[in-house]
Amino acid sequence: MKPAALLLPALLPLLPPAQAQSAAALAAVDAAAMSIPAAREKTYPGSALTVRQTLRAGSNYQRYVVSYLSDGLRINALLTVPSGTPPKGGWPAIVFNHGYIPPSVYRTAERYVAYQDAFARAGFVTLKSDYRGHGDSQGEALGGYYAPGYTTDVMNALGSLKRDRRVNAGRIGMWGHSMGGFLTLRAMVIDPGVKAGVIWAGVVADYDGIMNGWSSPVPASIPRRVLELREKAVEKYGTPRSNPDFWNRLSANSYLRDLGGPLQLHIGTADEDVPVAFHTALVGQMKAAGQPVQSYVYPGDNHDLTRNLNTALARSVAFFKARL
Repeated sequence: MKPAALLLPALLPLLPPAQAQSAAALAAVDAAAMSIPAAREKTYPGSALTVRQTLRAGSNYQRYVVSYLSDGLRINALLTVPSGTPPKGGWPAIVFNHGYIPPSVYRTAERYVAYQDAFARAGFVTLKSDYRGHGDSQGEALGGYYAPGYTTDVMNALGSLKRDRRVNAGRIGMWGHSMGGFLTLRAMVIDPGVKAGVIWAGVVADYDGIMNGWSSPVPASIPRRVLELREKAVEKYGTPRSNPDFWNRLSANSYLRDLGGPLQLHIGTADEDVPVAFHTALVGQMKAAGQPVQSYVYPGDNHDLTRNLNTALARSVAFFKARL
């Protein structure tokens, strides 16, 4: 019997166009492209931020749906810009990386509104990307852990902010929640120019932890083709325990000494989606790497830190104000 990869070219003409595109995208993904060295070899120029829609303004800032380019794809994003005269050199900025939301139901201006608002009111430009395949962004949504697309989109969001005249390119940080925390940590070791990072309930374990220490049920909304990426990677490269050299190159945790700025980490002890152990392990790894880290653990709080939302936001805003 021929391997699926050899049969795919013959099968593609028989599939509906959308399914053929999806199958081709899946077959082209190789976990090796997730390695930090491979990511550092790429360039992430981003593009000018093109306004697609002007939204109702916030209390002291403007809101827009914009788009930028990433791997030739049009990626939409929610941009906030403070009102008034920017400081010398431009506004400080935060790349805002959201967690997993089923791509088919994701909408640019419907999630993380209160979170992004807190940073926007504090005088930061913020840019929250709709990763590829989310909402009206182009491309295939293949998840963030075994395909490099979301990382590339975050890096090009960073590149787009760096070239924006309203932004001080030397004063950019990142905020990430859950899967967005995974992307934030990756982006910060790829580009040490990111001056500070805040991660809430982050998937910040190495790949052994992700594969063997994460017992939360897989959301039913995750397509089977995304789950197959992990199976395909293990079949080709072995497990993190049988081939640690390979998987360590994929993990941002192996490159913490290269961070260009400190981290602030938050998690609730009643988080049912991400183990507190991921948070605890990263704190220890940061200290072992000689890197500054702040850790906040909220007893009884959930994945979204609902009980301590205002406190966590205030701490996050203060952290960025002190470091950007």
